[in-house]
Amino acid sequence: MEIYFYNTLTKTKEIFKPIDSKEVRIYTCGPTVYKDATIGNMRTFVFMDTLRRMLKYNGYKLKHAMNITDVGHLVSDADEGEDKMLKSAREEGKTPLEIAKIYTERFLNDLKELNIDMPEIICKATDHINEMIEFVKELLKNGYAYETSTAIYFDVSKLKEYGILSGINLKEQKAGARVELDEEKRNPYDFALWIKAPENHLMKWDSPWGLSYPGWHIECSAMGRKYLGEEFDIHTGGIDLVPTHHENEIAQSKGATNKIPARYWLHQEFLLINGGKMSKSLNNAYLLRDIINKGYDPLTYKLFCYSSHYRNKLNFTWEAIDSTNKALIKLKEGYIQHLNGNEDIEDNILNEYEEKFHKAINDDLNMPVALSYVWELIKYPKKSKKIAELLLKFDTVLGLKIDKKINNKEDELPDNILEMIEKRKKAREEKDWKKSDEIRDELNKLGYNVKDEKDGMVVQKI
Repeated sequence: MEIYFYNTLTKTKEIFKPIDSKEVRIYTCGPTVYKDATIGNMRTFVFMDTLRRMLKYNGYKLKHAMNITDVGHLVSDADEGEDKMLKSAREEGKTPLEIAKIYTERFLNDLKELNIDMPEIICKATDHINEMIEFVKELLKNGYAYETSTAIYFDVSKLKEYGILSGINLKEQKAGARVELDEEKRNPYDFALWIKAPENHLMKWDSPWGLSYPGWHIECSAMGRKYLGEEFDIHTGGIDLVPTHHENEIAQSKGATNKIPARYWLHQEFLLINGGKMSKSLNNAYLLRDIINKGYDPLTYKLFCYSSHYRNKLNFTWEAIDSTNKALIKLKEGYIQHLNGNEDIEDNILNEYEEKFHKAINDDLNMPVALSYVWELIKYPKKSKKIAELLLKFDTVLGLKIDKKINNKEDELPDNILEMIEKRKKAREEKDWKKSDEIRDELNKLGYNVKDEKDGMVVQKI
């Protein structure tokens, strides 16, 4: 069955034709590990996971690289401000190496909680300094870069098409641009490939240009080429990477190899919070552990991500997460009902559902439509083991562990709290409302919120 992707490069939905008919090569822009990844960041990796699972469902082998940026990403996504790693290290009183280790481990743990199918290659920027230096040398040799007293810059004027991905027109931009021109830059939009380090800079390496460190964009070009070759199939990342980071990746690769590195560029849209932007100042930069700490299974967030197409904005609210958590419970319960069912179902009906599901995931990862067929099967009046088997096959794409008990964190509550919960359950069964209220009040004093819902008691750490 044919696969279709919306390609940011061509602005059209295209039939996917891999370079190798059996193996798909993918590069994903991973996190800059200077702070915790937010749920907005994690939506991108749920999308990455779905892409991997869909391609495997179609029988492809994967060679997939994802970077970990632990140097070179400045506070501005352009070439302004200090390195994010250094800023975080200073604020937390740690070394950049300690900061990278802490936040890399937390990021990888979040991927595990979300049951993310991991890329075959995870590559750290600081492990690939030599590859980056060689890449910069090539750009200098080919006439696409130049040296100043502070950096090695890429000369965007040397490219016939700078802006091929984002559609930016430099002539129009320059006409009324509010871009401060570094006196040594040839063009306002030239970007740093390699940055000469001040004497007290903590992260720097020997290079032909003295003690220095890489720019953010060169990292992905160098690592992508090392692991996937000069040209590979798919490049993924968040929509925010299009105008700067990915545009500059393309520029660098064209300057070195005269090739656009990936044939298909796929981008995940933004996550909104209560209809607006996520921001620390608004105290809504939520993490996956915020969802877990409220008592929800982390896979609730994954299911929530399927409620909207990856190219559409998705609005996060706690009410939506609560509703999705209940849906996840029903999904798992529905699977069990079919697993325990003894009714027969015609193979042609199963084949029809499988074809519909397959067509939906192959249509630019249309998960809302794919999930609608899952729900139709869950609610199918005949309860059959054959349906349970098909649902498990679909779950190789969904990654929701539908055959496992939902993790609502009740099992992780302290023993004394669990004991009180059982006593309250018994009191309610005996209609001893006074005792039930007393235990509830005691749980509240101990820091646990108690809600009585039609599906049962929900106890959450406050």
